[in-house]
Amino acid sequence: MTVTLDDIQAARRLLQGQVIATPMLPAPRLSALTGAEVFVKYENLQVTASFKDRGAYVKLAALPEDARRRGVVTMSAGNHAQSVAYHAQRLGIPATIVMPEPTPFVKVASTKAFGARVVLHGETLADSQERVEAIIAAEGSTLVHPYDDPLIIAGQGTIALEMLEAVPDLDVLVIPIGGGGLIAGNAVAARGLRPAIEVVGVEAALYPSMRNAVRGEIRPIGGPTLAEGIAVKNVGRMTRPIIAALVSDIVLVDEAQLERAVNAYLTLQKTMAEGAGAAGLAAMLAEPARFRGKRVGLVLCGGNIDPRILASIMVRELERDSRIVSIRLTIPDRPGVLGGIATLLGEHGANILEVDHHRLFLDVPAKGAKIDVTVEARDRAHAREIVQACADQGWHPVPIATAKAIE
Repeated sequence: MTVTLDDIQAARRLLQGQVIATPMLPAPRLSALTGAEVFVKYENLQVTASFKDRGAYVKLAALPEDARRRGVVTMSAGNHAQSVAYHAQRLGIPATIVMPEPTPFVKVASTKAFGARVVLHGETLADSQERVEAIIAAEGSTLVHPYDDPLIIAGQGTIALEMLEAVPDLDVLVIPIGGGGLIAGNAVAARGLRPAIEVVGVEAALYPSMRNAVRGEIRPIGGPTLAEGIAVKNVGRMTRPIIAALVSDIVLVDEAQLERAVNAYLTLQKTMAEGAGAAGLAAMLAEPARFRGKRVGLVLCGGNIDPRILASIMVRELERDSRIVSIRLTIPDRPGVLGGIATLLGEHGANILEVDHHRLFLDVPAKGAKIDVTVEARDRAHAREIVQACADQGWHPVPIATAKAIE
């Protein structure tokens, strides 16, 4: 192993007073949702709202003086960027961060706020890495790799030390995988302390890079994902053998499962999780039988989510639960009908959110119209009651996707 339990324990001593020893708390409502006994490590409470604070400080603190003067450079989709910028500012080290162009604005703005020079380049981390190599050649900067560095891996591994100190009898850790630094460090720490503990990794289904590398699969890689923090095409040279040796399985989660997990953290735990940060919970939602009845430790590894995306997720989850419903009604085009619709919906306890009136659809009689109505319901049964009430009036309700209601 390129990183040992002793390395991680040394990193923990170095980090004392430099990063937050985040809480590890039971999550009864997530336990009820998943059928397991869930404990959450809240790394979203770090200064930069991400576990990346740990590895970044360990790496930067180890740099010799001449390297500090020349500065550091890294490529990152956001969280590593912010952590390197934050600790570089604290230590007086110039920092350049190359970020993929689709990186959420909230992460770009936060990185700039810590005083780093930000360069936006390419669509993925692989594209950004090309620009990093050019900067190193031109300026002599030191690379602070997001995951493929023994000091970075050791710093991230301190999370498992704290988790097992708080809850010694965990059965399994479920940890997101991008390049592999987080899970590699924590697998070394957890298995070093408790050889029998299971470590399960999670990747976005659109970016199964580590699973491909470890299992020899050839699943396609790429596409827009909510979990941009783990949208990595090139896995770590150092992290891959650690994961192959110590991680029992890698679960793939789709975008709907990631959205559901982000929403669950917000609505059930009242805490912010970005897509990558919620990936561990998404795995439990994807494969509940695997974890049922076990004591599971989740790392909520990041909370830097774009507020606009978060708002969209919440509305989409309400629609999936039939708490927001859109229906298209075919009605006679005469005075009073709209009032009758509003009265009926009110009598059935539906809260009207939006109404769109169409007279020019060719499939509507010349004396008719179509109305798209979006309403808030209590639950799925209440939504069915509302639709049936409209049908009983002869309005021929057709459920439509909420997004279609405004087309």
